[in-house]
Amino acid sequence: MALFVSIIVPCFNEQATILGLLSALDGQTYQRSAMEVIIADGMSTDNTRPLVASFSAQHPDLVIVLIDNPDRIIPAALNRAIETARGEIIVRLDAHSWPYPDYVEKCVASLQAGLGENVGGVWEIRAINEHWIARSIAEAAGHPLGVGDALYRYATKSSYVDTVPFGAFKRDLLAQIGFFDETLLANEDYEFNTRIRKSGGRIWLDPAISSVYYTRASLGSLAKQYWRYGYWKWQMLKRYPETLRWRQGLPPVFVLSLLLGVILAFFLPVFRYFIVVEIIAYFSILGVASLERAWRRRQPSLLAGIPLAIATMHLSWGAGFLWSIIRNMIMHKEQRDHG
Repeated sequence: MALFVSIIVPCFNEQATILGLLSALDGQTYQRSAMEVIIADGMSTDNTRPLVASFSAQHPDLVIVLIDNPDRIIPAALNRAIETARGEIIVRLDAHSWPYPDYVEKCVASLQAGLGENVGGVWEIRAINEHWIARSIAEAAGHPLGVGDALYRYATKSSYVDTVPFGAFKRDLLAQIGFFDETLLANEDYEFNTRIRKSGGRIWLDPAISSVYYTRASLGSLAKQYWRYGYWKWQMLKRYPETLRWRQGLPPVFVLSLLLGVILAFFLPVFRYFIVVEIIAYFSILGVASLERAWRRRQPSLLAGIPLAIATMHLSWGAGFLWSIIRNMIMHKEQRDHG
């Protein structure tokens, strides 16, 4: 008898992608009677909720439960969905994702085989539209220079890793490690996986478990996303400093070098040359790295777009990380002054 699976989805203003996700879930090979979808919506102000209601009415054999997430933060959405869920297995997905038909089936099989306490797969990253910036962002989001050793973005072999996107786990795992941390507005999945590993559990990445992930449409929205990632990464690292990876340390070091260079250039003009050389070297490396992608895709616009997107990711992530440190220092000083 198939284990009952609850698919949980945090959601807010996702009218552009929600029907794609629901259609993909409707096409899953897993036993329909042993599956439900819980969408925790942050009180969407666009057409998301009517679209979900309409899809549910047209597909009555797929159980879709829409619940409110008034806190409008992802970890709260996940926790409210888990509290509502009936499944023995929890499969987390995203409203920007599109899982392949055997996604749920393979997640359940990996869990039953005991391969890991949390299992997941790779993202097949796609642009949300055909604009050259959107296509460049999609390429950058899957490039090693953009994401370092985040294997779930480009891995071809199964392995044990520090984190997976989304993830699937048995419900009884929560009794051991707890729910998602609602004090973190981002990096909640990495923190969740850290607790799994600290408890002796394993995180299993299998490229056969595959989903499409749609990236941001503009450099502005990409910058906001990565600023948030960087800011909350420091908040998580305060608790688990040993989880810092090299890919996470380089962007703030780069941003700090630029800031210090600008400051020192006011006093020592020679530092102006160092800044210029650093920037030229940085974009030269990104430009060379984009050549292969531009040639393979036959899209010359990627020669400019990929470096712009990767630079946006690095600078935003690094600046968010540094600001998180500074803000934390300011708050501690204020607490001491008023203590």
